Amino acid sequence: MRKFIGNKAFYKSVLTLLIPIIIQQFISSFVSLLDNVMVGSLGKESISAASIANQVMMVFNLAIFGGLSGVSIFGAQYYGKGDMTGMRYTFRVKMFFGLFCSLAAIVIYLVLGERFIDSFLQGESNGGDPVRALREGTDYLRIMLWGLPPFALVQIYAGTLRESGETLAPMRAGIAAILTNLGLNWVLIFGNLGAPALGVQGAAIATVISRYVELAIVVVHAHRNEDKYPFLAGAYKSFHVPGKLVARIARTATPLLINEILWSLGMTLINQFYSSRGMNAVAALNIAGTAWNLFCVIMFAMGSAVSIMVGQRLGAGEMAEARDVDRKLIFLTEVIHVIIGLIMILASPLVPQMYNVDPEVRDLTRRMLIVAGLSLPLHSFAHVTYFTIRSGGRTVITFLFDAVYTWAVTVMLAFCLTRFTQMEIIPIYFCVQFVDVVKLVIGLLMLRSDFWARNVVNMEE
Repeated sequence: MRKFIGNKAFYKSVLTLLIPIIIQQFISSFVSLLDNVMVGSLGKESISAASIANQVMMVFNLAIFGGLSGVSIFGAQYYGKGDMTGMRYTFRVKMFFGLFCSLAAIVIYLVLGERFIDSFLQGESNGGDPVRALREGTDYLRIMLWGLPPFALVQIYAGTLRESGETLAPMRAGIAAILTNLGLNWVLIFGNLGAPALGVQGAAIATVISRYVELAIVVVHAHRNEDKYPFLAGAYKSFHVPGKLVARIARTATPLLINEILWSLGMTLINQFYSSRGMNAVAALNIAGTAWNLFCVIMFAMGSAVSIMVGQRLGAGEMAEARDVDRKLIFLTEVIHVIIGLIMILASPLVPQMYNVDPEVRDLTRRMLIVAGLSLPLHSFAHVTYFTIRSGGRTVITFLFDAVYTWAVTVMLAFCLTRFTQMEIIPIYFCVQFVDVVKLVIGLLMLRSDFWARNVVNMEE
């Protein structure tokens, strides 16, 4: 068991890194749950509208995540090596990528956003009003477009700070944004303090404002402490990045970018397939998905821990230590998520009671949460395995492991079950959640081979 359980120093370093990330993500997910409750009080049309618009926006969010993650592999390893010039170059590459993606996404969503949302409203109405849902979803999406550039810039700054081991500053900025969002939601959704009652539009406006608040805090902190973050000193004096480094980053990051775009499109399609089972299914999936994010905050944080702790050791050339740290982090992840999965199952009757929705929607949500709790250890293992393989720059393999598997197996299964059978939403949801058992076996085989452990910043130098 010594191979899987670390000493006190190991867990102290893990907690030092994880706690700020977990706090920020927990508060974010909890406030998202409260947001959903507020929007849900407006009716199933409103909660479906916001849910669908956010599902469409997820493609942009994960494209940003994927592209920046590829660059972050170099950032974490440059930091482990002590090369601040290299980190400055990776920061500039992130800026170019984030701003380009934001502008491209704004154009695409302006032209095609309404059509995307309408594609989710072709199932049974279940007593709802699809026309109202389409109108509110389109309004919500168009307001959210103003928040795309600050979202990308926050990911760039916060991610770069985390690569250097700084997690407190992004946490503080995130908490300030979350509290801003929550307060403005209460004011703008319901028309409190003399403000107009804007409904789902108010929720979108609150989110956009909170993103600018977060951006301002994290940028001011970063540039006021350039002695602590020397890679930011002179970051804007020049936009130069060596061509060879750009090529190397592109070779590594492109598979991750494509992976996140395809994975998010796959998840969006799966939810669109689910929507064929009616608006009740759409509403239940939104509530269950929001609760899922709350219960998965540690899983998401463990992925960040693997990227940073393992990536820094790989960059320093400490291959054996990197493998040892990774093995212990994966074991810790699984133990934690067996427990969290059980808690999720126990909480499944309580979460739906927070929403002003039909009894059928509440029952569907409860059953989905039970399935999600049972499958949580499976998904947590796949998650940290993905970050393990990625930390060594094996991005083509991560592309095959994640996006290709999603499209070849998960998407096709959801398509076949929704189009060619009369199965209800819960059995379909169960099958789709547990098909990743095949992914678990593949992940175990890859982890045992140790092929992923390599230093990318010293390659071709």
